Amino acid sequence: MKRILYSILTTLFVLSLKAQAPQETAKQILDNVLTAFRVNGEVKIDFTVKMFGKSPSSGEIQGAIQLKGEKFLLKTNDAVIWFDGKTQWSYWIENDEVNITTPTMEELQSLNPYTLLSLHRNGFEYKQGTTVQFQGKPVYEIILKAVAKSEQAISNIRLYIAKESYQPVHIVMEQREGNRSEITVTNYQNRQKYDDTLFTFDRKNYPDVEMIDLR
Repeated sequence: MKRILYSILTTLFVLSLKAQAPQETAKQILDNVLTAFRVNGEVKIDFTVKMFGKSPSSGEIQGAIQLKGEKFLLKTNDAVIWFDGKTQWSYWIENDEVNITTPTMEELQSLNPYTLLSLHRNGFEYKQGTTVQFQGKPVYEIILKAVAKSEQAISNIRLYIAKESYQPVHIVMEQREGNRSEITVTNYQNRQKYDDTLFTFDRKNYPDVEMIDLR
């Protein structure tokens, strides 16, 4: 479940630029997404994740993530995860415990939404797909495939980006061990204003949980 939530974080992002050219290449689309995310980084995204394959966690997750630069707050039915740019608090509801960690740069790459937007620059080949509609709306399809020698856990990614607004609407991820996740963005709001305290665990709200410091 933790790996699934981390994968969600690496794939959710927001975009608000309008198309700049009639025929954009896959690289141009991804570069524009990355630029827009940096400009409009304070966002809230509601999503649904459907999981298929060998994982015992196969099923469906609904949740929301709030982002401010590198900081985030992720909420699902199973967990709440805060990251303030340095420290991460992971509250696992079933265990009623909070794990405190200081993620390494490598770990942050698996958590930070910027990661997916930069995959085409390192470790992945990419091309524009042929799908032109998703749920009746015009989209760009971008296909990313891990290069043969890459150590990426994710082998293939398909991004579906709304042409009119450049907003992500659907993401399909395939992992090397055979699991597949399908993420559908159900609602999002950009240009939000969040206080930094939102991304920090407040013990007063969880007075009885077990705190496990793994730093």
